[in-house]
Formats: sequence, C-alpha cells, structure tokens
Amino acid sequence: MYTMTRKTKNIKQLRIDAAEIFHAGLKAVDPGIAVKRYCRLDGSHLFIGDKSYDLSRFNHLFVIGAGKASAPMANSMEDLLGERIAKGIINVKYGHTAKLTRIKLVEAGHPIPDKNGEEGSRAILNLAKEAQKDDLVLCLMSGGGSALLPLPAQGLTLKDKQETIKVLLACGATIHEINAIRKHTSAVKGGQIARAVHPATLISLILSDVVGDNLDVIASGPTVPDSSSFSDCMEIFRRYSIIKKLPASVVRHIKAGISGKVSETSKKGDPAFLRTRNQIIGSNFEAIIAAKQKAEGLGYTTLVLSSMIEGETKDVAHVHGAIAREILKTDNPIPPPACILSGGETTVTITGKGLGGRSQEFSLAMAIDIAGNESIVALSAGTDGTDGPTEAAGAVADTDTFKRAVSMGLDPRQFLVNNDSYHFFDQLGDLFITGPTNTNVMDMRIILVI
Repeated sequence: MYTMTRKTKNIKQLRIDAAEIFHAGLKAVDPGIAVKRYCRLDGSHLFIGDKSYDLSRFNHLFVIGAGKASAPMANSMEDLLGERIAKGIINVKYGHTAKLTRIKLVEAGHPIPDKNGEEGSRAILNLAKEAQKDDLVLCLMSGGGSALLPLPAQGLTLKDKQETIKVLLACGATIHEINAIRKHTSAVKGGQIARAVHPATLISLILSDVVGDNLDVIASGPTVPDSSSFSDCMEIFRRYSIIKKLPASVVRHIKAGISGKVSETSKKGDPAFLRTRNQIIGSNFEAIIAAKQKAEGLGYTTLVLSSMIEGETKDVAHVHGAIAREILKTDNPIPPPACILSGGETTVTITGKGLGGRSQEFSLAMAIDIAGNESIVALSAGTDGTDGPTEAAGAVADTDTFKRAVSMGLDPRQFLVNNDSYHFFDQLGDLFITGPTNTNVMDMRIILVI
C-alpha cells in the first residue's frame, strides 16, 4: 500500500481504479475456484468443507444444477471427479458456458424463462428422480437459477410463468418476494428437487446472489426447506396491487394452495432433507472484502457500508451521493482519498418505457446527485456481467457526467424518469461492459472521492 495525496489522481485515473477494484472483487468469487477451494478428492474420499464422503459407498454419482455460474462450477467438478460422474445436466443462461464432457449443458432464457429452460428443468427433475438410496447427487446452484428452472407446477404453463415474472419485475417486488411466487408456481423449486432426490444423498454447492444469503431464496431454494407459503404469495399480490395484472390461472393456483387443494412446497422437517446438505461457497461479502483490499492497495481509505443493501435504486443512490459529498466537505466518515464500497440488490420500480437495469439507474441517479462537486467517480455493476435486459454490467458516472450530458442535448433527469439509463450512458460512452462473467453475487458499488 502506498500513501496518496488528496489530488494525486484525476477523474480519468479514478475511473481506471474503480474498474480495477471491481474486477478484484469479481476474481474473488470465481465459481470454479470456489468449488476447488471447498472440495478436494483424496483417494475415494471427497472432502467438501469439513465433511468427508467415501465415494466407494455410492453406486452412482450424478451432477445437476442451474444458474449463471453453474457452468464453471460443473467444469471444476469434472476436473475433480472425472469419470466418477455417471451422468449430469445443468441449465445456464445463454452465453454463460464452459466446455464440459460428462455433464450436459442446456442454455436457456434469463430473466424471462423460455422453452429451453423448461425442457432442461424437466430433464434435471427426471435425473433427480432416477437417483436411488445408494447414490450421491451433487447440485450446483447459483444466482439466475430461479429463471433457469422454470418447470411450471401442474395446471400452469410456461407462458403463465413468463407473464408473472414480467409483472413482478415491473412492480418493484424484492427478490425474496419474487422467489416466493416462483416457488409456489414451480414443480422443482422450494425444496422439490430434494424431495425428488430422496432417499439418495444430496449435496448442494451454492453461490449466493441474495441479500443475507438466505438459502431458501437463492435460486428459489430447490434443495432447501421453504419458509414461504401460498398465503404469503397472495399478500405479495395485494401489496403491489397486481392481482388483475397476473394470469388468472396463477391467481387460481395460489388460491387453491391456500385452501389446501394444492400441496405446499417442502418445509422444515420433511424427510427429504435428512440426507441433504447445503453449502454456500461464495457471496457478495467475499467480493466486497476483496475489492476493499484492492482499494487499500491503490492508496484509498476504504469504508464498507454493507453487502446487504436493498431498497429503491434512486433512494440508495441518493444516500451514497450524500456520503460522497460529506467526505468532500468534512472528511467524514472517512477522509479523502476515499473509497466507499457497498453490495446487495436494489429494486427499480418501472414507471417509464426506457431500457436499463438497477446498476445503470444507480449510476444515473448518482450523476445527478454529485453534479457540480469536485472529484467523485461512481461505478455500479452486476457481478454477472448483465444489468437488466442489456449487454452492459452497469455504468460509470462522475461529477462531470451531468454537465457533459447537457452539452450533448441530453436531460439526465428525463432519462431517469423514463428509466432509460442504458441509452443515456450509451450516448456518453460510459456503459461498463464486461461480457458474461460466469459468476453472480449481486451488485458491487464503488464510490471514489479525492
């Protein structure tokens, strides 16, 4: 670490530093490395964390899974176990692939599920059911698994699920709320994969993309007891006043569940979980800590706000902007050169007709909030490399962004009202594009102040 005076760096260098800090955090949650960090093979013994499994005791070893990070996880499993894997299948987002030989890879739609995802999910469920008492099933789950396991519950269709997720994404529901609905309209989520695998031994390796690392929320918890209920789903519908916007079949299904005509998801105490283990192998906090170490190495005084930040994106941006302005004015809560780090998953309540994602909207709101101040740079990006329905991971804003936009005839406030952050930053050349990262631990936000 070296000492940096307050004005050693200009805006251009701050932007470079912000990107380096982000990539340091990203490297820390590489899913393939995470698998190898938690798993090792010694003879016939597979060690996962502090537990050992004698593979000679199992007749067959199967691998299943889903998520944006499941391909590199599967690749590491193939490196580790090779021909011991009898059969396997995983669902991944288009483009989030790896070269596999023992495990079948199905590319599918995200965040809106598609037919590939449905067919892949059915194959995964069938393989789970194929497992017998003396078999071992390894399940590789990561963020994105909810959309990538879209097998509808009996009586529902893929179109029902597609329309439902569009409504939920638009209304500003949290990921916890969205996944409660997903679990109760699914044939695989909410512990139902564990139910299918039982009585075989099931071990899930999980890369967390949800605030608080709630196991039953990550990928909608296909191998975890579900803490939500059909009644919770109806309350979510009412909270956001979306009952009339949803497919009638989905509303009927939820009501049938409340009345006991449709079975609940798997709950704590279900025999299916007696031989099930769920192990988190990576999270947003690990990424944030690695980013912190990188920032300190670059000479910044660093403060981690939280890896669990939720709420409306514009409001979260306003708080971050206020902290940055406070640092400039009073050297509090830390003196410049400063790096403020945060993670989590905010929400965007869509009122406009533009294009963007929560990270790009955060950066746009920050550009408005810090306009006219001295040297501040804000980078917000999704660790999966995809922010909303765009090819950008996020965007970069600084204290000159607002002025530069106005000089180009762009009104930042109007773009924000229209939820059109993508086209705003595209015209400025400030989209942050990484391509598929093959990992997913929510978002990272990096605010640099000198």
